[in-house]
Amino acid sequence: MQHPVSNKMMGDVMTSRDRSLDIAVTGMAARLPGPRDLDAWWESQLHGSVHSKRYTQEELLAAGVPAALAADPDYVPVRGHLDDWDRFDHNFFQIRAREAELMDPQHRWMLEVAWNALSDAGVPPRDDTAVTSVYASMTGSGYMRAMVRGGHMDPGLLDDLIHGTEPDFMASRVAYRLGLTGPAFAVQTACSSSLVAVHLAVQALLGGDCDQALVVGAGFGYPQAGYLHTPGGVLSAAGACRAFDRHADGVIAGSGAGAVVLRRLSDITEDDPEPYGVILGTAINNDGHTKAGYYAPSSAGQERVIGAALSAADVDGGSIGYLEAHGTGTRIGDPIEWAAAGTALRRAGARPGSVAVGALKAGVGHLDAAAGVAALIRALLVVRSGMIPPVAGFTEHNPLLETENWPLYIPAEAVPWTGELPRRAGVSAFGIGGTNAHVVIEQAPPREPAALDTQAPRERLVLLSAADPDALDRMADDLAAHLKSHDPELAEVCGTLAHGRLHLGERLAVTGRTSAEVAERLAARSGVYRGTAPATGSAPVVFLFPGGGAQRPGMAEPFTSLPGFRRALDQCLAAFASPSAERIRQALYDPDFPADELNRPALAQPALFTIGYAAATALQDLGVRPAAVCGHSSGEITAAAVAGVFGLQDAAAFIAARGRAMQDCPEGAMLAIGADVRQALALAEEWGLKLDVAAVNGPDSCVLGGPVEEVDAYLRRLGDAFFVRRLRYSHAGHSRLIEPALPALTEAMARIELRPSTLPIALNVSGRVVVAGTELPRDMFVTQVRQSVLFGAALDSLAAHLPGALAVEIGPGRPLSPMAEAAGIPAVALDQVKDAPGSSVLSGVGALWTLGQPVAPAGVTGDGRRARLPGYPFAGPSSVAPEALSSPAPEPGRSPASAPLPEQSEPEGPAPVDSTEAVTRIWAELLGHDAVPADADFFAQGGDSLLITRLIRRVNSEFGIRVPVREMLARRTLSGHIAVVRRIRGEADATPTPTA
Repeated sequence: MQHPVSNKMMGDVMTSRDRSLDIAVTGMAARLPGPRDLDAWWESQLHGSVHSKRYTQEELLAAGVPAALAADPDYVPVRGHLDDWDRFDHNFFQIRAREAELMDPQHRWMLEVAWNALSDAGVPPRDDTAVTSVYASMTGSGYMRAMVRGGHMDPGLLDDLIHGTEPDFMASRVAYRLGLTGPAFAVQTACSSSLVAVHLAVQALLGGDCDQALVVGAGFGYPQAGYLHTPGGVLSAAGACRAFDRHADGVIAGSGAGAVVLRRLSDITEDDPEPYGVILGTAINNDGHTKAGYYAPSSAGQERVIGAALSAADVDGGSIGYLEAHGTGTRIGDPIEWAAAGTALRRAGARPGSVAVGALKAGVGHLDAAAGVAALIRALLVVRSGMIPPVAGFTEHNPLLETENWPLYIPAEAVPWTGELPRRAGVSAFGIGGTNAHVVIEQAPPREPAALDTQAPRERLVLLSAADPDALDRMADDLAAHLKSHDPELAEVCGTLAHGRLHLGERLAVTGRTSAEVAERLAARSGVYRGTAPATGSAPVVFLFPGGGAQRPGMAEPFTSLPGFRRALDQCLAAFASPSAERIRQALYDPDFPADELNRPALAQPALFTIGYAAATALQDLGVRPAAVCGHSSGEITAAAVAGVFGLQDAAAFIAARGRAMQDCPEGAMLAIGADVRQALALAEEWGLKLDVAAVNGPDSCVLGGPVEEVDAYLRRLGDAFFVRRLRYSHAGHSRLIEPALPALTEAMARIELRPSTLPIALNVSGRVVVAGTELPRDMFVTQVRQSVLFGAALDSLAAHLPGALAVEIGPGRPLSPMAEAAGIPAVALDQVKDAPGSSVLSGVGALWTLGQPVAPAGVTGDGRRARLPGYPFAGPSSVAPEALSSPAPEPGRSPASAPLPEQSEPEGPAPVDSTEAVTRIWAELLGHDAVPADADFFAQGGDSLLITRLIRRVNSEFGIRVPVREMLARRTLSGHIAVVRRIRGEADATPTPTA
């Protein structure tokens, strides 16, 4: 065994050749027989697992296999089986249910694996920063043949069927649905298709045709079942693919799809995910006519293509330690491949016994057009992990294989890499007809480890999104399991989800300091915030600012996780006089600061202003901008400053003067009461207590204030008749006790410059909204301290002024949020409940993101290196066309083309009498969903110009009328179409029938 080589030594080897033409594999995804998760699938490969299924007679009949064929002694009921082959998340790709039914499953799988491969590469679909080309390959559509076998199909339906099943349209469909703007090609060379596609993609990257290439292949035979063995054919009579084995008697079929994303290695940055490996060279050729027959392989052609790929890679055969062979398990084909590969590698310098051979088909069957890309994925996992899997089911060599002093050997079990470093491998694919492909790959260049963060882990925000709630749950579970088992750097996880994934409508946010902590919260759904981003765009936002009574020592600490907050807070503090500013800072950051001092107006009001203004500034920098503002009591000064009425210096000066003036007044107390204000005040009058209405916060919420002894007496008399809470405040704001402050406030306001508001403001004194551009009177901010706060009315006015608005409470705790929600305005408190798991201001920002607010992800997640994370958990309903299910497979010996065609006939029965019922039914059939509302727009429901012509043709046929296309385009709703049909039918009925 060779001694390990250090990263530095390996790096020296890797840089000894020109790397300017190397291509990195940056992302990949697959749906293959076996475990759905690629990591689990790879583990199964290392264990030599065989993922084929032997079907029961009942399963074969249910799949549509004719009973006579299933009972044939030569029928082998085995296949590399793909679970849930028929399920498709058509809503995710905005494809109509009926259109999805008509799509070959291979088209569907390619969309899903292409999406996840791009996400895995850290470049989300629909990203326009790179030109991405598509190279797609598929097996011929047995699904389409099953549908057309029955005979006549509507021409419009047949057109949809062709577009959804034929190879010509698969690459362009992927490009269209994923928003990819590079060239899109179908590549069809039978079994070598997708590896030939890799070669073409590499050439396109080197030629500058694209910045990124997506290669995707799929293989599937419909129905997913067994096959009829023919003596002398390539299909195994035993139902097992035993590649290079003494007992090899052919291959079995398999179902699956795979995709890889390629970029020039020179374009990879430190922030990109570490590549799975590097493509050093590729080659393709054809055997030509120098072979026994069209279907026969050629040793000479295969040898040439391997030699050409090694030459293109500029490496010698001695550096190759693994070969992912075509490996069909045929008695003659395997020895031909063995001889060709061994000869080519030995000629290029490979030593005896230095190249381990792998054979994917032995474990999953022959994936046909997807075999090449699936083999590439397996080989990449070999060079990445340094583990070589065994050939599944291998017992002993085919006696026709040369083994003496031969470069190739077959591992009987998983073994660690013992060959040269860096790890290099070859991948072969040979197509029927003689198109051969070979790819030489290498492990990715080693990276310098990310710099260690010696600071304590900081709170980070993790953002997840999906197209529907169930998928979001699956995604959260998958991520929790991944974080628990892999423990990646949380910064990389956050950056990947924020910048490497498309943000969809159903959303979830959670915070944590470590991956383990986030995993625990996700698994338990603890401290998790969920929401739905409106399809019509983000809701208008109202900033709410609390006043006196909300303060607490150390209240700035939760806000420090908000990017930009500390900087904005320092700017606010700089606007206050030095001794005062330092005391405010201590109160804001020290949780042990004397609460009695902070509960006094001279400190409480400037501290609350500083928190509110700084947090609002930071939040706006993240992209959340208010459509209106409203403050409670002293919070109205903060609101006015955010709305531009006060400059920062003037706002600081006035709030400081306001606090001092109120503190110079006699002390008092305030009670928050859960009762109607008239009822609460009537009790005070009944008991002879001189209390004033400080605030009316809603129909059943008010605040009374007055002298301490009067408040204490009220509290004793009230008992538990209503909810009541004493506010943490030393003075009775908005009561007659505050009247001595008015002269000082008038004097302070005389030095203040007021400007027209830049935002609508809901005012305390009137409970009404004033529009942007309003010049507020100076005396309002003076008399406001004595007048009752009409906060409930202000919220009602906001709800009417901004229908559908979202309130964001900016300050310590959430005293205002229940009031907003009572007024019908959903609310998010930026400072979440202090004792809840994962509660922080960052959680509040995450909650805003889940509701569709335009939070800039870079601001709250950072720009960490992209990590490998679980892909999108596609599911969806079964999408099988009834035509395919009702059309049995042909009997043995009879081709689909020879099946009899039924006589074509006109639609049975008379035209429907009811126009509404008929047009509604046609809409449902064409669009693929029922219960369409009468005002639904045909095109908004998924229709297009081709579909509306089919609708018109159906209407004309069923009613025997001629509906103008122009009218149906002009009146696009269901009710509009019904009205058009009803009118034309009425005109037709009123026209006399000519007689002879």
